[in-house]
Amino acid sequence: MKLVTAIIQPDKLDEVRESLINAEIFRITVSRCTGRGRAEETDLYRGQEIAPALMSKIRLDIACNDEFVEIAIGAILRAAKHDDGEVGDGKIFVTTLEQCIRIRTEERGNEAV
Repeated sequence: MKLVTAIIQPDKLDEVRESLINAEIFRITVSRCTGRGRAEETDLYRGQEIAPALMSKIRLDIACNDEFVEIAIGAILRAAKHDDGEVGDGKIFVTTLEQCIRIRTEERGNEAV
C-alpha cells in the first residue's frame, strides 16, 4: 500500500480530479494548504529583506494499492502541468503505508484501501 501525495496549483484541481476519475481513482482527500518551493530571492518590504510569501496550493492524498500507484501518478501528471511546465506546477510524493484500517468495518490492509 502506498500514499500518493500531490501538491498542485489551485487552478488545476478540477482537471486533476477529472483525470483521476477517468483513471477510475475515486477516493481522494483534498486539502487547501500554503507553501513555498525553491525560493531564489528574498522579498523587500520598506527596505528590509523578508521571507518570501507562502503560496496557496492544493494537497491531494490518495491511499492506493501498489498496482494503482503509477496509474495515479500518470493521471496527476497529465492534468497538473501547465502547458510545457511552469515553476510551481507542484510535486508528487509516494510513501509506504504501513497500515490502513477502515473504521466502519475494521477491515485492515489492502481491503481497507
